[in-house]
Amino acid sequence: MLTTSSGSAIRNATNALICRAVYRLVPNEFMKTTIYLTRCFASSPTIACLILLFLATALKAETDVYDIVVYGGTSGGIIAGIQAKAMGKSVVVIEPSNRIGGLTTGGLGHTDIGNKYVIGGLSREFYRRLFKHYQTPAAWKWQNAADYQPKPQTKIEVGDDTTWAFEPSAALKVYEEWITETKIKVIKNERLNRSTGVKKDGARILAITTESGRTFTGKMFIDATYEGDLMAAAGVSYCVGREANSVYNETMNGVQTKQATKHQLVVGIDPYVTPGKPESGLLPFIDAKGPGEEGEGDQRLQAYCFRMCLTDLPANRIPFQKPIGYNEEWYEMLFRNFEAGYTNIPWINSAMPNRKTDINNRDGYSTDFIGQNYDYPEASYAEREKIGARHLLYQQGLMWTLANHPRTPENIRKEVSRWGVTKDEFVEGNGWQNQLYIREARRLVSDYVMTQRHCQGLEYASDSVGMAAYTMDSHHVQRYVDATGHVRNEGDVQVRGFPAYPVSFRSIRPKKEQCTNLLVPFALSASHIAFGSIRMEPVFMILGQSAATAATNAIDDGLAIQDISYPKLQSQLLAEGQILKSGARAKNN
Repeated sequence: MLTTSSGSAIRNATNALICRAVYRLVPNEFMKTTIYLTRCFASSPTIACLILLFLATALKAETDVYDIVVYGGTSGGIIAGIQAKAMGKSVVVIEPSNRIGGLTTGGLGHTDIGNKYVIGGLSREFYRRLFKHYQTPAAWKWQNAADYQPKPQTKIEVGDDTTWAFEPSAALKVYEEWITETKIKVIKNERLNRSTGVKKDGARILAITTESGRTFTGKMFIDATYEGDLMAAAGVSYCVGREANSVYNETMNGVQTKQATKHQLVVGIDPYVTPGKPESGLLPFIDAKGPGEEGEGDQRLQAYCFRMCLTDLPANRIPFQKPIGYNEEWYEMLFRNFEAGYTNIPWINSAMPNRKTDINNRDGYSTDFIGQNYDYPEASYAEREKIGARHLLYQQGLMWTLANHPRTPENIRKEVSRWGVTKDEFVEGNGWQNQLYIREARRLVSDYVMTQRHCQGLEYASDSVGMAAYTMDSHHVQRYVDATGHVRNEGDVQVRGFPAYPVSFRSIRPKKEQCTNLLVPFALSASHIAFGSIRMEPVFMILGQSAATAATNAIDDGLAIQDISYPKLQSQLLAEGQILKSGARAKNN
């Protein structure tokens, strides 16, 4: 039986609920103040509720204030977050999509290394964690570990404790467990408002705002996107496309018809819808404006594709299906290439654990959707989604065509039809991923640009924040009609044989007058051909860690990122296990 009036009982009950809510919603630093104010207004639940609402709002604003804000939950973005947290900084990693890890979890499981001996720090730790993952019997669901035979590039050597070939789901598991272990905050499905979402005071970024209206305030910012979206929205200098050779005293930049001898079409393919009749128009995806002057720059980009994860195990295989919107004319050049004498299966099929593969482009007509990505870097989100969907339609149609179309040679149909996308990878897309292989988009233009001369050792960056070691590599950029009236591919460059080389700290931060608290470890300052060597996932992780260390130094010393002490940064990076110069085993390729 109640001994108080009904009004008092209601107030007491309401206050009890408020106090329980306070303990759930408000952290220790707000606890005493909140409970004190709540008790002061115990006779007025309405006022107490308003106080709680006000403090909860203030708390939300507080939780979006960080030392370091990382935009892009790619491989290097996650590593940057882990490093920042290890150095005692509050950090948030903001991922525009619903999946972290970028290409490392998006199908690129056959790691492009160049030289594994110059991969150190947290990047190497990632591959160690994958090694440990595959040491457990539970990791081998579809295959005996002893039956797995990786290619030499990714083969585990005696005494090695790293794995360089892995399933997308395994990479995702490693990142997710690492995030849980380190307690870094990762927020998904928040896209930067690219038009008005960067607030600056002079050359300093104060905060960024996403399309949902959420604002993140920080002392330092790291753009870990493939596209360089934060960099561009912050108003720093960047470029898109290929420079002329004359810009940086190079020989392999710009238009390359003479170099483009690999991944080439069979000689003599007619480019017209009706063979021999120019008036019938060009086949799809041939650039009527090409190729341009040899060595001259343009706005064209090396081709994108999806790195497919396939299997030939029936229990885990989804057969290739004819996609809605299939257009047979898109593959006429493929048919003519076969009819002109091409006899291979047009893919690089690299073995992954559990009877899975990483599929990449090979030869003249394959998974690269050549010439169809030029607008991507500057496109709106909606336009990028359309470009991605068109790439997916092309690749799904290509695989169905190779497996089923009567104009595909029978032996190739027989082999390709044994394969399909996997049931247990990219489940949300029925075996198909959303992560487009963005080989190149925007590139920062800082006051230091990595070029072909750095790759070949003709110039040396004295402020190393990591080593690059891959071939100077560009996939094809366009298809054009040559002087003989036949279709050719243009843009492929593959030059190897040089040692690993350092990547400059100055190449991952903007000019001081443009931004003093931003680092760009992905869309870094490099020419088209040098970027083609640097742009490997292990290197992006290396640069992500170095960027976080540099950002921490800038915060601790109260300096612009351009003014921090490189000797101090160098000492820290070496202590963290980063490799900053070539060693005895550092010969590339």
